[in-house]
Amino acid sequence: MRVLFAGTPAVAVPSLDALVQAGFDVVAVLTRPDAPLGRKRVLTPSPVAARAAELGIEIIHAAKVDSDVTARMAAVEPDVAAIVAYGGLIPRPALDIPRHGWVNLHFSLLPAWRGAAPVQRAIIAGDDVTGAVTFRLEEGLDTGPVFGTLTESVNPGDTAGALLERLSHSGAVLLAQTLSAVDAGKAVALPQQGDVSLAPKLGLEDGRLDWRQPALAIGRRARGATPEPGAWTTLAGQRVKLEPVLPRPEAAALQPGRLAVDGKSVLVGTGSHPVELTRIQPSGKKMMTAADWARGQATLESVVFE
Repeated sequence: MRVLFAGTPAVAVPSLDALVQAGFDVVAVLTRPDAPLGRKRVLTPSPVAARAAELGIEIIHAAKVDSDVTARMAAVEPDVAAIVAYGGLIPRPALDIPRHGWVNLHFSLLPAWRGAAPVQRAIIAGDDVTGAVTFRLEEGLDTGPVFGTLTESVNPGDTAGALLERLSHSGAVLLAQTLSAVDAGKAVALPQQGDVSLAPKLGLEDGRLDWRQPALAIGRRARGATPEPGAWTTLAGQRVKLEPVLPRPEAAALQPGRLAVDGKSVLVGTGSHPVELTRIQPSGKKMMTAADWARGQATLESVVFE
């Protein structure tokens, strides 16, 4: 079966590899254009583009699927299209190209967390279980009927990056299985059932920690915003980046945002019990351990996160 694969970030690479290893004829890859990365803003291929180049697969770079891109996709004559975090909408003319349609691997248990940041939103919301589904892509936002489902526990220390990494591999297996069923004429897509929730992309403000909230909510937000857009707070009007914090329910209470040292640990007050800082990146400096940062503060007890 001839497959057009659409994807951009690193979490989509395991799916591309799984389809190639399963023996599908991946005739082309649709991915976002090269983007500037790093301090020097060097134009860099997407992870999917880089992997496709290694595999010798034709690459279609597109920030938007217009008529020219649609024509290029039609020219490779795919039987089915698989899409994993491509990062753009697929309009009706392109949806109609493959005779078996488009199969989307999405990292949530639809209809929960429709949108661009399902794993991040699930962690911030405190979900104990998430997963991945394959579904038939439609013009609506993640509304299509579901082919297959897998579940994954959300561990207490999971960041969005760690959970996405696990789901990218288990989801790749699910995608390959779904396409095999499509090829055999045995795939059955069932309408989504349950409560709908939305997962828009996280912006910078979504990573800001509000120390007046309970420690549990702060911990979830920090983990959900890691690695992108990153958790942060402000100190003396400057933005300070933070890696996920640890709960310290046994520690003496502190006022929200107030800091204290407990042995080798640096604690911050919240709306409930304190949390422990792990790593911190002050404005204009490199990421460092909280203990190293604290040693550079004259009187830590006078420091307050805003």
